[in-house]
Amino acid sequence: MNAITLKPANDAAPQPAAQQARFPFAIVGHVDHGKSTLIGRLLHDTGSLPEGKLAELQAASDKRGGTLEWSFLLDSFQAERDQGITIDTTQIFFQTAKRPYVIIDAPGHKEFLKNAVSGVAQAQAALLVIDAAEGVREQSRRHALILQLLGLRQVAVIVNKIDLIDFDPIRFQVVADEITAFLAELGLTPKAIVPISARHGDNIVTRSASTPWYDGVTVIDLLDGFEAAKPATELPLRLPIQDVFKFDERRLVVGRIESGRLKVGDTLTFAPTGKSAKIASIETWNAAPQIAAAAGQSVALTLDDELFIERGHVATHVERQPHLTHEAVLRLFWLDSEPLEPGDRIGLKVATSEYPVAIEGIRAVIDVDSLDRQVADRVHQNGIAEVLVRSRQLMAIDLVDELAKTGRAVLTRNGDIVGGAVILARTASEDNAADPRHLFSPDHHVTREARTAANGHQGAVIWLTGLSGSGKSTLAMALERDLFAKGRQVYVLDGDTLRTGLNNDLGFGPEARAENIRRAAEMAKLFADAGLVVITSLISPFAAERAKARAIIGTGFHEIYVKADLATCESRDPKGLYAKARAGEIRNFTGIDSPYEAPQNAALVIDTSVTTPDAAVSTLIGYVEQAIAARATPQRKQIGAAQ
Repeated sequence: MNAITLKPANDAAPQPAAQQARFPFAIVGHVDHGKSTLIGRLLHDTGSLPEGKLAELQAASDKRGGTLEWSFLLDSFQAERDQGITIDTTQIFFQTAKRPYVIIDAPGHKEFLKNAVSGVAQAQAALLVIDAAEGVREQSRRHALILQLLGLRQVAVIVNKIDLIDFDPIRFQVVADEITAFLAELGLTPKAIVPISARHGDNIVTRSASTPWYDGVTVIDLLDGFEAAKPATELPLRLPIQDVFKFDERRLVVGRIESGRLKVGDTLTFAPTGKSAKIASIETWNAAPQIAAAAGQSVALTLDDELFIERGHVATHVERQPHLTHEAVLRLFWLDSEPLEPGDRIGLKVATSEYPVAIEGIRAVIDVDSLDRQVADRVHQNGIAEVLVRSRQLMAIDLVDELAKTGRAVLTRNGDIVGGAVILARTASEDNAADPRHLFSPDHHVTREARTAANGHQGAVIWLTGLSGSGKSTLAMALERDLFAKGRQVYVLDGDTLRTGLNNDLGFGPEARAENIRRAAEMAKLFADAGLVVITSLISPFAAERAKARAIIGTGFHEIYVKADLATCESRDPKGLYAKARAGEIRNFTGIDSPYEAPQNAALVIDTSVTTPDAAVSTLIGYVEQAIAARATPQRKQIGAAQ
């Protein structure tokens, strides 16, 4: 995106930027209807052209053997000048007597719709430019629909090239009536419809003598009449988390505040987890810590509690949280050459979150000309449609009518941007009772202490992780047998057992593995809360997913790394899985074509490649007995290599 900064008009009385924000508006319309010409003339007539720019513009037009082309002022690529079209989305900063502006010049050519969408998404108002001779065309309608889809309600129509129809008021009224009727079907009412000649400057800054039949506003008057949006600082807090860093002894939660404000001492809730903590400090680099921050600022926070937080989580105030859902209805613009079909899997990017979603169904494809909702089994390039998407992962979303900025999303496929969308609704099938804001855990009459006293031990989760063939199941079953013989309440949650029952709907890709671990952790937590010693035997290859399990389970989580090198595990191959993976019969098999991330800070490491089974079981039992008998955390220990 190109940015051009221009001096204020000669009669302007600019205010400092800190006192008045620039008002962003877009100029859209069909290709060759004169958008860039309008901007060029607007800047010239307000005295905003840099010194020497007019002479440069005249030289460029003379070189091509034509009359002065105001559009050449903005066309930043040589290809644009040669073809006479705008490719890039250009931002121009200028100022009138009332306030500063950002003009977003969006391309009208159909092939560059992606650029137009990205430009319009930043605007608070829009001018829709229509050629007086050609009238309303396909891209005129498409751009109007984009304005409506993105939630823009301040729209005005500029009927350009009025000189080419000899300033005919009848033809002007025909065009005005046609576009007014189309906008009405979208629920939009134009603030004004202004007849202009961008080439000659009619009705740009001053009223034109060539249109005595028109008594409305000029373009400048129109712009100054648009209302600025409510400041983002007054909206509900949305702080999408970009990352979490460890700096000195501080754990910094970093992100950019999209809306609202926060201060030290505020309680933040992190969606979609529902976990809460207070802001301990707002850190700054080489400066005193801040007390407060607001929309538009990037911040680094420390909290009074060490929660599991990661990129994509959203910090909010408890009273105004986003919706939590697995399903959502989107209205999207599809930009990929490959059609979108039911069953396709794409990425839904909302701020820093990216949710893998499946297209559950196409509710309707919207005909750009008639606005009719049509039944279709696919969405073609540049098509607009309403679709239902579903995510296995819980999504934290806002609806576009509630919070426009975080109610918009980008669609990706294989890492490429393939569309844009607004979030219209959660689906009717989403029960509000699934929202943690409406969930209330019952007060058990049997306390944790009473269960511990009755059982003679605390509940705990002994999380065995390691490669297939490392000996996890062998150790788990031996530990269960010996603990049960001692009267302990104990049970093994084995990965294969879970896969054949509760998790039989999951595959073995990264997303499915993550969900497998989440479900196992939630079940293990319930068993541990009931006072049982739960032994989970799961490969659980990714450190991030084990960290999530730790966050779900809490203080009763004990990570045990059952270590063995790949060669040892493959030589054992008790289930024949390595042989099948090598033969290509099993894909995404850990250690072969999917990685294993070894724990860096496990409570206990048992290297079964150098330790006898009896010694391994004995050490494990000793650790577990200490863990469940006392609240003190057992000493971390490694056996095998050091023996």
